[in-house]
Amino acid sequence: MKTFSATPADIEKKWILIDAEGVVLGRLATIVANILRGKNKPTFTPHMDMGDNVIVINADKVQLTGNKREDKRYYWHTGHPGGIKSRTVREVLEGNHPERVVIKAVERMITRNSLGRQQMSNLRVYAGAEHAHEAQQPTVLDVKVLNPKNTRSA
Repeated sequence: MKTFSATPADIEKKWILIDAEGVVLGRLATIVANILRGKNKPTFTPHMDMGDNVIVINADKVQLTGNKREDKRYYWHTGHPGGIKSRTVREVLEGNHPERVVIKAVERMITRNSLGRQQMSNLRVYAGAEHAHEAQQPTVLDVKVLNPKNTRSA
């Protein structure tokens, strides 16, 4: 039996819509990262961009367990001496771009190379319930029913 290795002609990309309202951030990011990499397909090939296009809506209503909303911090450096800055998850979610929380969570689960950047370009995250991809007729994936732990009861 020979090992199957996908070629660009074998790749079929679908569009998947995920509603993040009430879903735990880490569990959502894991599911999205697996779909973006293509690991949910039987024809997965590690060196090819096999993943589907993923649309995440209601990113501003994502849940976090424990005290992560107040304790988890995102750091960056300005490039100047003493220029380290940080924000809590709550500050980011209440700010102008709450979708960045979901983007960062998924980005840190994808490989950090040119293939990972190509796979991340297949992710679209929207803070509200509206998205501009109705023409692609995305398939809805209900993350809440996959596992009862995917939602937070709070």
